[in-house]
Order: sequence, then structure tokens, then C-alpha cells
Amino acid sequence: MIVLYRPDSEQARGTESFLRDLTKQHDLDPRDIRIINMDSPEGLSLASVYDIMAFPAIIVTDNEGAYVKHWAGDLPLMSELVGYTFS
Repeated sequence: MIVLYRPDSEQARGTESFLRDLTKQHDLDPRDIRIINMDSPEGLSLASVYDIMAFPAIIVTDNEGAYVKHWAGDLPLMSELVGYTFS
């Protein structure tokens, strides 16, 4: 799972809280979540590759790195995200 957001934005606190709750409620290893600053070179590149224009964004890939689904602008329901992450 890849999370793209701007740590210094007004959405940062909500995104960070969502990720903290996600790892606790669904017993996820935080190391399985790549958190990337949208304004970094890697963040800009990923946003371009996945055609993401709104943030925060969450990208789910399979174990081989193939695209599964993404959400941009609004955070998904945790149960929906976990369903795609572990399906």
C-alpha cells in the first residue's frame, strides 16, 4: 500500500490519524505501508504514473507491484481498503 500526501497540509492530521487507526484496528504492520510526501520526486513520479490529481491518495498494489485500486482526495472506508489490500 502506498500513501501519498502532503505532511504540511490541512489534510495531514486526518491522514496520519487514519493510518494510525488502520494499523491498530486491522493489526497491520506499519512497514507494509509506504508513506510518501507528495511533493518529493518519488511522490510526483507516482502521482504521474497513476494519474492522481487529488490528495491524500492511497494506492493498492499486489505483491508483485501490479496496480489493484486507488483512492484520491478522500480516504476510503477502512474495511474497503483492507478488502482490496488482502484480497
